[in-house]
Amino acid sequence: MTTARRVPLSTGVTLNVAIDGPGDAPAVILLHGFPESHRTWRAVAPLLADRNRLVMPDQRGFGGSDRPDGVEAYRPDALVADMYALAETLGIDDFALVGHDWGGAVAWAAALRGDPRLTRLAIVNSPHPAVFQRSLIDNPAQRAASQYITAFRAERIEDYIRHQGFGWFFDKSFADHVDLSIVPAAERQRYIDDWSRPGALTAMLNWYRASPMIVPLPGEAAATPEWAAAFTRTVDVPTLVIWGMRDPALLPAQLVGLEELVQDLQIERIEDAGHFVPWEAPEAVAEALGTFLAGA
Repeated sequence: MTTARRVPLSTGVTLNVAIDGPGDAPAVILLHGFPESHRTWRAVAPLLADRNRLVMPDQRGFGGSDRPDGVEAYRPDALVADMYALAETLGIDDFALVGHDWGGAVAWAAALRGDPRLTRLAIVNSPHPAVFQRSLIDNPAQRAASQYITAFRAERIEDYIRHQGFGWFFDKSFADHVDLSIVPAAERQRYIDDWSRPGALTAMLNWYRASPMIVPLPGEAAATPEWAAAFTRTVDVPTLVIWGMRDPALLPAQLVGLEELVQDLQIERIEDAGHFVPWEAPEAVAEALGTFLAGA
C-alpha cells in the first residue's frame, strides 16, 4: 500500500514522498515531470511494488513539496542534489532511477555524474540533454514543436493561465497528448488542487526558466552552446529508454545517436502511446521496467 510523508532534505527543502513496496526490496526512485507529481506513476507503481521499494517524490515546486522562491532554486544542480539527498535521508545505499519528462532530465544529469549509488537508469519520453539541444539547433521540426518552452518562460504567463483557469490549463496541457476520457474527474481535480497552491504555478514554470536549454525561434540562426559539450560524456550504467512514439512535443529524433552516448542501451518503443505513456500504457511501461529492473 502506498504511503506518503514529508521528508526534510539536507538541500534545504522538504519533499512530499510516496513510498510503496517491501522495505527490504531493491530501491527504485521514480521522478515525475511537468506539470505533475508522484501521481504520474499511479497506474505503473501497483504493477512493480511487489518486488521493488518504490520511492516517488513530488519534486521541488510540485505537488505537496516545498516551493522555494526564485528561478535559481530550480537550477539543474539543485534538482539532482535533491534526488541524491533523498536517497541518503531514506538510508538507500544504491538504487535504480526512473524519470519521465523533466524527471528524466534530472535522471540523465544524475547518471552523468557517475555516482556509484546509481546502478540502473530508465528514461520515459525525456530527451538526453545533448541530443535535445542539438536537435533544437539542427532539426526544424523539433524546434517548432518546442516553442512552448519559450512561452512557459514568459514573465507574465502565470497571469494568463490563472485568467484562463486551471481547468483550461489541464485540458491545454494534456488534451493533445492523451485521451482525457481515461482520466477520472477526481484525478483531474487532484492536479487542479496542486496547481492552486500558493506559488505552485510559478515554481513549476521556474523549471523551464532555470534550464540552460536554448530554444531558437523558427528560422533563427543559432549555435550549440558550450555547456552541451559537458553532457556528451558516456553514461556507463545500464540504461533503458521507453518512448511513446506518438509524442508531438518530443519527436523520435530524440532517439537518434543515443547509442553513442550510452554504453549499455536498450530502447523500448511503444507505438500506440504518446508523451504521457505512463497514463496511456501503464502495463507496457511496467512490463519493460520490471524486466529491466530485475537485471534481464
